[in-house]
Amino acid sequence: MTHERVSDTWERGSPYERYVGRWSRRVAPPFLSWLGIPDGRRWLDVGCGTGALSAAIVDRCSPSSVAGVEPSDGFLDTARANLADRVALRQGSAAAIPFGDSSFDAVVSGLVLNFVPDPRAALAEMARVADGSGTIGAYVWDYAGRMELMRHFWDAAVELDPRAADIDEGIRFPLCRPEALGKLFAEAGLDGVDVTAIDIATPFASFDEYWQPFLGGQGPAPAYCMSLDETARARLRDRVRERIPIAADGSISLVARAWAVRAIAAKA
Repeated sequence: MTHERVSDTWERGSPYERYVGRWSRRVAPPFLSWLGIPDGRRWLDVGCGTGALSAAIVDRCSPSSVAGVEPSDGFLDTARANLADRVALRQGSAAAIPFGDSSFDAVVSGLVLNFVPDPRAALAEMARVADGSGTIGAYVWDYAGRMELMRHFWDAAVELDPRAADIDEGIRFPLCRPEALGKLFAEAGLDGVDVTAIDIATPFASFDEYWQPFLGGQGPAPAYCMSLDETARARLRDRVRERIPIAADGSISLVARAWAVRAIAAKA
């Protein structure tokens, strides 16, 4: 089985939305309810992507203001189209947030920490721009466990090609586990660190609906899928179909779990 080098880069909003963005949109509301931030607060969404979490903040949290930071031009274009003038969007990275110290009451990040080169530096920046009693929160997919739409794919891929384990997010990203996520926040000197699971349903009407997003070529699993030659890709598709639970009517009901973490930015 041959495949080319696979990139983790997310650059275009449309393939991301079809693959995983639509499910991120479902995680945002329970995450925000769990954070429990009062109305009228200043929010920052770090790595705002296509704007799913920012939109949920605007719709549900009665903020005084919402800002978003995102490095990708393509994602920023999608976020601007989705959010219009409701969120102040800036280009920037999680390790170099383009805002001043203590600028926000709540600093959050959805599905980003696994993909930043230095999550400790990112968390230090999030703490820097948070007010002294501000909340810092984040969530990441449970790649190693109940992010089932990806887990079925990677388990099948590794069966056919053991080298695929080098790309599998469940193996590569230690922060997808609750212990590591909590430890990152605690070692950053934050107070009241708390971690919880958020489960959402990810229903598909058919196997075809499940499989098509993997052909978008963006993100680790779709990029790996499209790096395969046609024969190998068909073989992988058939192996995934054998593994996945398909109901008598052809539908597929899976669970996507995210691990969420929150803490207080303690400052002297």
